[in-house]
Amino acid sequence: MPRRPRLSLPEVPLHIIQRGNNRQPCFVANEDYRFYLDWLQEYADKTSCRVHAYVLMTNHVHLLVSSSRAEAPGALMKALGQRYVQYFNRTYRRSGTLWEGRYRSCLTQAEDYLLACQRYIELNPVRAGMLEHPAEYRWSSYRANAQGEENPLVVPHEVYLGLGQDRVGREAAYRELFRFELEPGLVDQIRAAANGNYALGSPRFAEQMAAVLGRRVTAGKSGRPRKASEPASGDRLEDEKRGLSPKKPSLKGSLLAVDL
Repeated sequence: MPRRPRLSLPEVPLHIIQRGNNRQPCFVANEDYRFYLDWLQEYADKTSCRVHAYVLMTNHVHLLVSSSRAEAPGALMKALGQRYVQYFNRTYRRSGTLWEGRYRSCLTQAEDYLLACQRYIELNPVRAGMLEHPAEYRWSSYRANAQGEENPLVVPHEVYLGLGQDRVGREAAYRELFRFELEPGLVDQIRAAANGNYALGSPRFAEQMAAVLGRRVTAGKSGRPRKASEPASGDRLEDEKRGLSPKKPSLKGSLLAVDL
């Protein structure tokens, strides 16, 4: 079965996940994290991508990016992945693949889902039981978005900028969002969209994305389409009394349908 093409559109945020092959570690020493972030910024600049949020976990990476060019996120991940694998293999005297195939991604509705996606990304270490608060984890964008820590890699999205009139207000409003846990249903929705290469957003957002891309952007229903059910005997009898009985198909019409 051919792989489904990735969904990407200009200026629509993209949640990206890249995992280590067989869940093996992608980062071992602090230098590994630093090199990855340095190269992420370098190639984000070269491909005109804006990084709104990120977290580097031991065996996988989450990014939230956007760009004015649909092909830019793919170019970013290709260049970054190749550069980092070369470094990692050379440093740890290994060979072969590091990543688990292609990265996974989903289009993210900015208006209602972008901040939820940022929280999902920056709360990864907390959900993993590594610590109690995202501020304790140094390899994420939380300190930049919530505490004003200088980080040239992070480019605030317009939705984030709308949280307050100035930097202090925005950071305070953003920290307030982390007082509440993400609803389990929303966490599942974010995971399913990213793992399935679907759109994350409202039904209307999905319809808009599907219309622009010309293909399905949500999960399809499994199994064969259900046949139209026949009316119950009582309903059929009532239809016959009202003269609404369906006509029997003619043999000529049936043969024509087969021929076509």
